[in-house]
Amino acid sequence: MEFRVLGTVAVVTERGEALPLGPAKRRSLLAMLLLHPNAAVPVDRLTEALWDEEPPRHSRTVLQGHVSRLRALFADHGAPAHGVELVTQGPAYLLRLPEALLDAHRFEELLQRARVRHEPREAVATLQAALGLWRGPAFAGTVQSPLLETAAHGLEELRLAAVEELARAHGRLGEDDAAAAVLRTEAVAHPLRESLIAALMLALSRAGRQSDALDWFHRTRRLLADQLGINPGAVLTGAYTALLRADAPEGTPASCEPRERKEAVAPAAAVPARPAPQLLPRRPRGFTGREDELAALDRATSSVPAALAVITGSAGVGKTALAVHWAHRRHADFPDGRLFADLCGYSPVPARGTTAVLREFLLALGVPAEGMPGSPEAMGARYRELTAGRRMLVVLDNARDSEQVRPLLPDGEDCVTLVTSRDRLGGLVASDAARPVPLTELPTAQSTVLLTAVLGADLVEAEPEAAARLAELCDGLPLALRVAAARLATGPHRGLAAFAGELADEQNRLDLLKAGDTGVAAALGLSVQHLPEQARRMFHRLGPHTGAALDVCTAAALADCPPRQAAVALDQLADAQLVVETGPQSYVLHDLVRLYARTLTPGHDSGGLLRLLDHWIHTLLAASAAAEPGSQPCCTVPPGVRPSAAIRTFTDRTSALAWYSAERSTLGGAVAAATAAGLHDRAWRLVLLQWPLIVWQVRDGWVPLLEQGLVSAEHDGDLGAQSRARALLGWVLAEEGRPREALVQLECAPELAARAGDTGGEAVARINLAVALARHGERERPRDLLVRALALAERAGLTETVTLAHQHLTHHLLAVGASAEAAVHAARGLALAAPPAAAPRRVVLRTLYGEVLAARGRTGDAVRELDDAIREARAHGYEEGETVARSVLATLGAHRAPARDGAGADGLLPVGAAGPRGNGRLNR
Repeated sequence: MEFRVLGTVAVVTERGEALPLGPAKRRSLLAMLLLHPNAAVPVDRLTEALWDEEPPRHSRTVLQGHVSRLRALFADHGAPAHGVELVTQGPAYLLRLPEALLDAHRFEELLQRARVRHEPREAVATLQAALGLWRGPAFAGTVQSPLLETAAHGLEELRLAAVEELARAHGRLGEDDAAAAVLRTEAVAHPLRESLIAALMLALSRAGRQSDALDWFHRTRRLLADQLGINPGAVLTGAYTALLRADAPEGTPASCEPRERKEAVAPAAAVPARPAPQLLPRRPRGFTGREDELAALDRATSSVPAALAVITGSAGVGKTALAVHWAHRRHADFPDGRLFADLCGYSPVPARGTTAVLREFLLALGVPAEGMPGSPEAMGARYRELTAGRRMLVVLDNARDSEQVRPLLPDGEDCVTLVTSRDRLGGLVASDAARPVPLTELPTAQSTVLLTAVLGADLVEAEPEAAARLAELCDGLPLALRVAAARLATGPHRGLAAFAGELADEQNRLDLLKAGDTGVAAALGLSVQHLPEQARRMFHRLGPHTGAALDVCTAAALADCPPRQAAVALDQLADAQLVVETGPQSYVLHDLVRLYARTLTPGHDSGGLLRLLDHWIHTLLAASAAAEPGSQPCCTVPPGVRPSAAIRTFTDRTSALAWYSAERSTLGGAVAAATAAGLHDRAWRLVLLQWPLIVWQVRDGWVPLLEQGLVSAEHDGDLGAQSRARALLGWVLAEEGRPREALVQLECAPELAARAGDTGGEAVARINLAVALARHGERERPRDLLVRALALAERAGLTETVTLAHQHLTHHLLAVGASAEAAVHAARGLALAAPPAAAPRRVVLRTLYGEVLAARGRTGDAVRELDDAIREARAHGYEEGETVARSVLATLGAHRAPARDGAGADGLLPVGAAGPRGNGRLNR
């Protein structure tokens, strides 16, 4: 049995099971007893801890109840066998237990043991064991109480002392990276603890990371000034001075035990006349790929004097890694030194001022502190003077804007400057001839190489498909890939496929892509924090979006603003690399960015989702009208639908179908979102309004979406929608070679439409059923269904459906040998299929008419009709229609080259024709 207070207060059995301690007050009572093990704690003291303010009238009774339940719990789990007993001693309670069962006692014992061990390796192991006992803040899960908080603070001070001692032990072993890693975590949590920051700075310096060390000093100095109104103390200032004098490994503050110093005296002649500063961070580990971008940097920095290159890209895409890797690779080109400064443009701390960076650069260039110029202007002049005539590299990382960069540009023609930023820095390009080097996400192959570099080849090669899926879910973002690899490396029980499966859940993806204080969400949050107000409001509204492609019209609907305002905001988001501009008023919103936007809106912005769905409905209606000119809408807008501020325009069938194809996954996501939100009246409409693409790509896996649409129509209680969903689903199933399943749906559709009073829907349902039955070998029933469908469509004045009925009657009658009657229907269908009806419908009818004429012995007329069909198909790029017409023409033994003129719109193949567009319009 183990008693824990170093984290959530808990009692754990030998099997590792935590006992159910109950409410916070009972846990707090136990915490107070564990603060004084084997000593009586007065009831008044316990009451004070549990009720900081005025205790209730029956507080003693309540306290007795908690004690009674703890006794019963201990007894039930064998506590007496471990020497544990909770007893009453007058007006006090006492918890007897061997102190070795208490984690706080073991921690202090290990800490004391480490302090008397002189061998640093033993001290490291002992301190690691001591710190391993901590599972969170001490006394977590208890009520707010000054008594418990004071005790927790005391334990926390001991823990921090242990951390600093562990770092010193690592330092004595020369393990400076390990020392820095230990200290950094605590420095983030305790940013005003100067001894901790000083120790971290010196550990970073010893590890060759002077720039990081200096950054910690400036960050802490600003925090001390902003939050406490004071300057750094002697310990922190001493560490900073040691760093600037480049002797940090030996000069240490009192709290940081020095490494053994090796004295060496260099001859005076070896001291250079001018320092060649080396402030560059170490080479990034696991860097992979980016050959094109490295070549672009080579070109950008070699073509002009005083070259200036700007590496831009989104959060986590690897801008700093690229800049530092290139700088190390080109080390020999800059014999006069390399300067580096993190400008903190997108950081948790305020952006660095020009004066602070100039002072740091001047110190590195050999200017003594006492000789520092007195004003920013004088500093800048001295900086430009010292860089003139030198071959130096200046890396300005994480710039906020062009204004922050300009005063830090060197003056020498042989100097090269690299700037990294999440902003496109257009001003720097315009005023200083900066060469932009945009950085995008890693392709799948390079993402896999990065995973291999971190995880090892064996793990990645064992699951190559899972590695590719992982790269896709991380959007090819190096930061996300490294975090994912870190989680995999620290959780060997999970393979790549299992972790990719977890990442596929959008609800948890951002949480999984977080390791410690590093993660995708944190990086994106800094970008959003620095947005202009208009762009920030827009970004907060993008969460409900269900796809990658984003245009101005859709953004305006999401943000409930005019399109012009949406366009300005999207341009600002593009400047900040939160969306990627792909064309005029067209952008891409990557999944991780979209998921982060979703977290910023409590409740996932149900109003925004509704606006988005209504916008899609209006856009789908417009696309349907362009894709099938002359056709009737398959549904009306739902009650209460909001008008969209603007919708995309479609010039012709080709543009509409291209949009349908591009937005298919986005529309599928919208259907899923509508279903999850219970907006079934929107969901089924979003499905059925995709019918032009469905009939055009019929064998392309539409069944799940149509089944989802049918379920929503049933939830909504709309019989007409159910009929059309079943008719379209049945036809798709038939095209997929699943006739039995198809007939189950198709047999229900006509009656549902009739009950709904949907004459057009009933006609379409009967046509679809007739086609399926004819394929099944029936001869009589299909004819009756088609004749009835024709009558219904004519009565309702639905010209497009009348044409469709004539088309299928022609095909069926031709198949059963009734060529004379087939000729009548073919001629009537052709007469109705004049523009603006889609050209493929006319191609289909002309081809059928040619077959009918040939069957009646009118070969010459048949050839002319087929020639017209081929000519019109070629004029409109209808390759399958041309193939079918040529095939029929070939069977007549009269193949002739068709003319190339003709006009019209697009359409579909006849029943039974080959190709993905198969059956004609069996649909809406």
